[in-house]
Amino acid sequence: MTVLVTGSRGRVAATLLDLLAAAGVEARASSTNPADLSPPAGVAAVPCDLTDPATFDTALKGVDSVFLYAEAAHAGTFAERARAAGVEHIVLLSSSSVLAPGADTDAIASRHLAAERALAAAADSGAFEVTHLRPGAFATNALAWARALKTGHGPALPYPHAHSDPIHERDLAEAALAVLTEPRLRGSSHWLTGPASLDFTEQLAILAEVTGRPHRTPSPPPGSGRSRSPPSCRSRSRTSSSPTGPPTTAGPRP
Repeated sequence: MTVLVTGSRGRVAATLLDLLAAAGVEARASSTNPADLSPPAGVAAVPCDLTDPATFDTALKGVDSVFLYAEAAHAGTFAERARAAGVEHIVLLSSSSVLAPGADTDAIASRHLAAERALAAAADSGAFEVTHLRPGAFATNALAWARALKTGHGPALPYPHAHSDPIHERDLAEAALAVLTEPRLRGSSHWLTGPASLDFTEQLAILAEVTGRPHRTPSPPPGSGRSRSPPSCRSRSRTSSSPTGPPTTAGPRP
């Protein structure tokens, strides 16, 4: 089996390449600028820009499975080219935001939903199997707080009690490896979460304890109405959220 890993500059894809190599699975790293990649020894790097269909055919040649980031612009075209290349299975890194009310009109959720639907249509026609991975917030989103934490003041939190269940990117890569290598896991949609649902103040408290850097979290301005969770978080307790505001999912680094 040969696996094409798109967006190989991203943390999830780069970790997946290491896991595939360790498991003895042949992989092919791809990125808009493959010269910038540092894949494991013996892993080829090829150009594949998910916004440019002209790069699809060469990247897909001889590939059995694909780890794909959710770029909606040409998802349908990618599915067509994958089918023509004989691809048997596509694992899409989607988002749990597609499960929230109003996903069709949400800027982040709608992009992932469009990619899911394009691949699902191809799968329904018998082109290949498709598996959706739907994580919430990425754990390393918390790196956005680093500068504020170093000052001892902490980040400004518009919704300090909004909950999320951050999942580490290595866990996502291990989930991707599992669905790529275990046939029984194919063809399903997997909602992936971290080990606990925590609000942002709880996450910051953990970081303060681990780093030994106590901090003061600024309160929302009086009358801002932002001391409670945003509506999307109140209606869905396990929704994904960014470190500084409403729900989001980290995007790829193609």
